[in-house]
Amino acid sequence: MTAAAPGRDVAYRRFRFPADRDLGRATGLSAGPSGLTLDADRATLDADGSTADPHGRTPDADGSTPDAAADRPARPDRVSGAVAGTWTSPVTEVGFAAAELVPSWTADTPPGCWLRVEVRGWAGDAATTDWYELGHWAADDGTVRRASVPGQSDDRARVDADTLRVTGALVTGWQARVTLLRRPDAPAGPVLRTVGVVASAGSQVPVVPPPGHVDDDPAGGGGHDDAEAAGRAWGRVLDVPRYAQRLHAGGDTRWGGGGDSWCSPTCVSMVLDFWGAGPTPDRYAWVDPPGPRPVVVHAARHCYDHAYAGAGNWPFNTAYAATHGVDAFVTRLRSLAEAERFVAAGIPLVVSAAFTSGQVPGLDYDTRGHLIVLAGFTTDGDPVLNDPYAPDDERVRRTVPRAPFEAAWQAGSGGIAYVLRPETVPLPAPPAQANW
Repeated sequence: MTAAAPGRDVAYRRFRFPADRDLGRATGLSAGPSGLTLDADRATLDADGSTADPHGRTPDADGSTPDAAADRPARPDRVSGAVAGTWTSPVTEVGFAAAELVPSWTADTPPGCWLRVEVRGWAGDAATTDWYELGHWAADDGTVRRASVPGQSDDRARVDADTLRVTGALVTGWQARVTLLRRPDAPAGPVLRTVGVVASAGSQVPVVPPPGHVDDDPAGGGGHDDAEAAGRAWGRVLDVPRYAQRLHAGGDTRWGGGGDSWCSPTCVSMVLDFWGAGPTPDRYAWVDPPGPRPVVVHAARHCYDHAYAGAGNWPFNTAYAATHGVDAFVTRLRSLAEAERFVAAGIPLVVSAAFTSGQVPGLDYDTRGHLIVLAGFTTDGDPVLNDPYAPDDERVRRTVPRAPFEAAWQAGSGGIAYVLRPETVPLPAPPAQANW
């Protein structure tokens, strides 16, 4: 959603639970078999929810005020009496001055439960920013309205929906804090499985290597690994199903304006179905009328950010994907050479690009930010895409020239990628400066 100038310095770190519980500080939480859970004997009444106001006093996207209907889910700041527990990560040094931090997480939030995710910057032995809220998240929308938190800006940093942008502080490390919340009447509690952050440096002139280029930069850690991955990725196209978001353009408009804006949940739906992990029909039976592909409507609703008023919040999309039994996270990749490692491993990517009509031959429209599935490469190294912005499924598959697409991806989002895959499918070996 927000763009970071591309650069070589990118670092990703993730904590997995219950294994990493004691690397940080847990308050009111215990280690369960699949993650961190609320400890009934130590959890406390939430004291911080009253400070969050994801919507201010403005009308919702549908024109109603936040209190207009009693049957609407509550804003997170208006759920009283919630029981809470918090996990705070250790300080994670990244080794460079970070300009942006993007968190992502995986969790289970049964009805009556939700999470609050916060991030702050560090340098040396001290915090250099305040804590900023990067989201109030729940898998469904029956308890609270899933939302980013606008209006957070000071002389050190600001929040742009899913991204913490550093503006006046030195940040060479970060901490994340996740609060699990449960209403007293909830039948079951939340479970936090993972939380991670990708940190990226500021402005550099984007350098797009030619096809077949071997990257000798120690940060990229490319060399023979990239050359070997190219050999296995070029000529490989993964059989990702093709879904057109524009089939929904005349349908339901409640979650971000409808199909013309649903690139991200459409891509996530394609990749989930590639893995055979998409929701079963009973989960989207509520979609009425069902329209051309109800699973996409279901995804849009469950990725929707009620504050941003769109379905393109990056970590909300990966968190939605993870509710279907896959591992999922947001990172930034430095180049298509790194993306080739994933395709070589059999893992399609969802990538975010920005371009004007004609900038990338074959993509003849303007976009300030668009999610596309990278399904593979031709034998010459050109990207093969599943572009959901198509009038029908048959025209979703597109092949585009490598250099202009790579430039649109790197300049448009700093190389943002969603990585979705079953835990049984190994990730490729990371580079020296690990960004996955």
